[in-house]
Amino acid sequence: MEQDEALQLAVAFLADSQRDDEPPLAIDAERVRASNGLLIVPYNSVQYLASRDARGQLLDCWPILVDLARGEVRFGTLEERHLWRNPSA
Repeated sequence: MEQDEALQLAVAFLADSQRDDEPPLAIDAERVRASNGLLIVPYNSVQYLASRDARGQLLDCWPILVDLARGEVRFGTLEERHLWRNPSA
């Protein structure tokens, strides 16, 4: 799967996962990267992403992970934190 296609899956996944009680969320396009066969897609509040000011509703979000071979989309888990903290090419 191409990264552009995987990113579109992540965008749709985030939109479907958005709860009414959350601030508006968006993909952090500057930090999207491929590693370990996954597209790692961080996201955060729209307000934070507009300024990158931590006082602007910075949320502690696990990234969305898209398996580039299978096209499966899901949120990352605590056990997988090493995948985005210490990425490999």
